[in-house]
Amino acid sequence: MNKKQTMVLVAEDDADDRLLIQKAFTKGCETGDLVYVEDGDQLMRYLKRQAPYNNEEKYPRPQIVLLDLNMPKKDGREALKEIKSDKELCKIPVIIFTTSKQQEDIESMYMLGSNSYITKPSSFDGLLSIAKEIETYWFHTVELPVS
Repeated sequence: MNKKQTMVLVAEDDADDRLLIQKAFTKGCETGDLVYVEDGDQLMRYLKRQAPYNNEEKYPRPQIVLLDLNMPKKDGREALKEIKSDKELCKIPVIIFTTSKQQEDIESMYMLGSNSYITKPSSFDGLLSIAKEIETYWFHTVELPVS
């Protein structure tokens, strides 16, 4: 397998979830770099290279966005709609990563252009398994657009 690094921008407001995601990806993935934002507003500022994220070397464009739905300021639904309606950002794959199992959320996220919808597991082993699956599929199997 190719060992290139894949930059994942994680939009997650819960500090405990961020820590668990970091631990799972550190343990389960060899090729992923994770960067975090805490709400949809920060996510959009990062993607649009607005302050404080306007240094392209320090804040590179991600190859993938891992997006929680329920966040303050701008939730994941609003952020996804904004990403997929922007001609520069729409090519970035967005993986919804949330606690919601509501069929309405699943359907609406795919209608808005989500590339995947994953319900957060309740155990660390489940999270580790998902991190490995994300790495295998998104980092090694598919061809991602060049930023």
